Amino acid sequence: MGSESEHALEDLPPSAKLVYKVLEYDGPKTQKGIVEESMLSARTVRYALERLENRDVVDEDIYFADARQSLYRLTAGEEGEDVEAETETAH
Repeated sequence: MGSESEHALEDLPPSAKLVYKVLEYDGPKTQKGIVEESMLSARTVRYALERLENRDVVDEDIYFADARQSLYRLTAGEEGEDVEAETETAH
């Protein structure tokens, strides 16, 4: 996690931090997928995603497999930081 994302997550509740970590480790997921992976309630995940979206840390996209659901992913800057960190440790 970069310093910008650490600062953005600092004062968020633990549930929002857990949702962030699920997306960081597992990549894009639907709300249902996040609920299953995190074992949080659907309401808690919904609230956490709302908080993360307000901080511009998470983006919501259309889930083409089922248009009734949304696909959540870390914003491009957040994903880019992870790729850079992995590249640095690989060398």
